[in-house]
Formats: sequence, structure tokens, C-alpha cells
Amino acid sequence: MTYENILLEKKNAIAYVTVNRPKVLNALNMATMEELGAAFSEIKADAAIRVVILTGAGEKAFVAGADIGELAKQDAVSGKEYAHRGQAVLDLIENLGKPVIACINGFALGGGCELALACTMRLASDNARLGQPEVKLGIIPGYGGTQRLPRLVGKGLALQMVLSGEMISAQEAHRMGLVNEVVAAAELVPRAEAIATKIIANAPLAVQYAMEAVNKGMEMTLAEGLFLEASLFGVCCATEDKKEGTAAFLEKRAAAFKGR
Repeated sequence: MTYENILLEKKNAIAYVTVNRPKVLNALNMATMEELGAAFSEIKADAAIRVVILTGAGEKAFVAGADIGELAKQDAVSGKEYAHRGQAVLDLIENLGKPVIACINGFALGGGCELALACTMRLASDNARLGQPEVKLGIIPGYGGTQRLPRLVGKGLALQMVLSGEMISAQEAHRMGLVNEVVAAAELVPRAEAIATKIIANAPLAVQYAMEAVNKGMEMTLAEGLFLEASLFGVCCATEDKKEGTAAFLEKRAAAFKGR
């Protein structure tokens, strides 16, 4: 597929996805959302790709929000469908089965913040600014902000961000647990690549099932989550990678995982 609004590059088991609309600070129109959906579907099906690094083109923004021109045209029926379509793309990213590292280089506002929330982890440049300013436009977050944000940082902090609509600094986002690390802008992608390299060295299925245990377990009671964990632990025990990993440890050599 030819992409007009995003860039997709694959290298060393890493897929680099870049929202490429720098003239509008990488705003998310529906065409861009559909391309993101297509790109992540392609990545999901590509066994050679183990980790995804997601960022925005230019130095000013990761994604500065949704396309306000499109939003202005929505009514009750189309607006609900608009939100559902965006939510489906972010759900694909969250449950890709492969870690997605958001590199937040600048503004991550509205749909941009929600896009980052759907990723497995978030790294921010020291000049990044994050926020959910939808109430300033007479709407609420529609791509998961009211759901993922409180699950990540807690109800009180999430409501403060959502109801005030104010932006927060990268340092404040780190303090509240919204981003994993804050680094200099020039170090953002290299740091993501360093984390990706460590993940790629591990067993692919174990990584996938660990993510599934966390993502699904967050919605369960502790007892249900523990049952899920034990079940997925059992599945891992039946894989070739488990045999290889334990054998390599006992033989004091590096494991050669195959994702089987």
C-alpha cells in the first residue's frame, strides 16, 4: 500500500511508523487514521517485525490533535461513528501482540495524546507537551482518553487533565506516570531503539503473552487475572522457545528464539 499521510520503514526487526503531516503538526484526519490502521495491520502480519517505534514528522509535534475541520462537521450519528473508527485503530495498536514505543517529540494533544496512550510505552523529549484539550472545543476525548488515561495515571489526575484541558510538561507527565522516560530530543529514537533491542533479544511469544496478560488482566479481578496468567504461562511452557530458553540458560549460551 502507498501511504500519503504516514511513513513506514522496516529495519533490523523494527518498524518505524511516522505520522507525516508536519505542516499541520501531524493532525489526525480520518485518512491518516485509516493509513495507521493499514500500516499496523501489515506490521501485525509481518513475522519479521518484533517492535514498532511510532513518532511524528518534524521537531514540533508528535501529533497535535485531531483535524478540527473534520470535527466541526460531525453530528450525533456521524460523531459516534467517527469515534468508533478511531478507537478501532488504537485498539489494534494496543493489542498488536508486538510492543509499540511512542516517541513523543513535541506536542501530543487530544487524539495525539490518545494515540500515545494506546502504545505499550511512551518516551518523551524534554520539550514535549501533553494534554486532552477537547473540552475547550465543546467535546470530550473520543479515542480512548477518558478510559486509558485514568487506568494509567489514576482517576484524579486524569480528570484534572481532561476537565481543565490544560497541557502538561514532559517532566510532569513523567512524574504522574504518563510517560516512562524523558530524554533529550536527539536521544528519543536512539533510546527507543535501545529498548527495542533488549525486547527483540527475548522470546517473541513470551513477549506477546506477557503483554496480553497485562492488557487483559487490567480489566479483571485479581483472581481472574491470576488465572489468565497461569493459563498463558502454561501455553508458553509448550513452545519451542521455552525449551530453547531453558536449555540455553542451563548450557550457559545465548538463546536462539524462533517464535514457535
